[in-house]
Amino acid sequence: MSRRTALILTTVAVLALLGIAVVLQVSPGGPTGSLPLETITLPPGFAIDLYAGNVTGARSMTLSPNGTLFVGSREAGNVYAIPDRDGDGRGDEVIVIDSGLDSPNGVAFQNGSLYVAEIGRILRYDNIEADLTKPPDPVVVSDAFPDDRLHGWKFIAFGPDGKLYVPVGVPCNVCDPGDERFGTTLRMNPDGTDLEIYARGIRNTVGFDWHPLTNELWFTDNGRDWLGDDTPPDELNRAPQIGMHFGFPYCHGRSIPDPEFGAGRSCSEFTPPEQELGPHVAALGMRFYTGDQFPEEYQGRIFIAEHGSWNRLEPIGYRVTMVTLENDTPTAYEVFAEGWLQGREAWGRPVDVEVTRDGSLLVSDDRANAIYRITYPGVTSPSA
Repeated sequence: MSRRTALILTTVAVLALLGIAVVLQVSPGGPTGSLPLETITLPPGFAIDLYAGNVTGARSMTLSPNGTLFVGSREAGNVYAIPDRDGDGRGDEVIVIDSGLDSPNGVAFQNGSLYVAEIGRILRYDNIEADLTKPPDPVVVSDAFPDDRLHGWKFIAFGPDGKLYVPVGVPCNVCDPGDERFGTTLRMNPDGTDLEIYARGIRNTVGFDWHPLTNELWFTDNGRDWLGDDTPPDELNRAPQIGMHFGFPYCHGRSIPDPEFGAGRSCSEFTPPEQELGPHVAALGMRFYTGDQFPEEYQGRIFIAEHGSWNRLEPIGYRVTMVTLENDTPTAYEVFAEGWLQGREAWGRPVDVEVTRDGSLLVSDDRANAIYRITYPGVTSPSA
């Protein structure tokens, strides 16, 4: 973290204690300066530009029906609101609506209220859009979650059933932690009641979405470390019903028993992934494409933000990938946007994706402190 970024975060935290929201300019790259978007490659006809900069540590995103983009963070401890009041597809300003929080990675919106996931609890900001510069004090919805920091940051979202889904990653690389809450996705009512385990055997999911037609839950899961550069894969999973087990810590991918915990177990006991993803790509946020701006063949495809490897000899990830489905079965897994990784150095790390009302795709980046907007203006001839 640069000295300038540290100073900004300190100032924001002090102002938050005084109940003062901070409004930042929407400038390219925030504290890091302009961004080399010309290095990003996309399929023909697509374009990428900056939706908002100065979003320090930008992580998970959610959109309100009014078009306000809310963004969480981890180390920064901030929650941001980015309105687009004139509807031009660009953020007007970046407003820090709260700071000094405990890794407020996850954000979700329902009935005028913003829900924020810290490591050990869920907060709710009621009637948040009444005045973004004077946010209300948060209400604690639930503090029923472990406070372990490793894999403790959360992605949250409301399902078609109206319940809030909250994952709890395992506090280790690989282990059987004992506490039944670890390695699960839980769900609860919006007021925090009726908390229950929906799915088990999940090492760490930081992104999920529901199929727009079947309402089935799909989610990414990060594979364990230290089994080699190419093993195991990250996963794209499907959980159509409560009570399913996805293998961790006994089995990884479709058929890789864990060398310690897999003894005496069979991968056939567990639900296999729908799609094995790249090894150590750190697959995080994912969304089904439900907009009408992209070409028709993109409808229903899954976009995945791959944050990028940290322990692989040859770096991998640092990109947005796409999974194509036919009859709800993956038929292709391919790169959609790449170029944040240049050689062995990455100037950006995608975290989450979000489909906007106009059908464009937003991508958050916690290394470049930015939100990008991918559009489909169509293919133009060289002479145009």
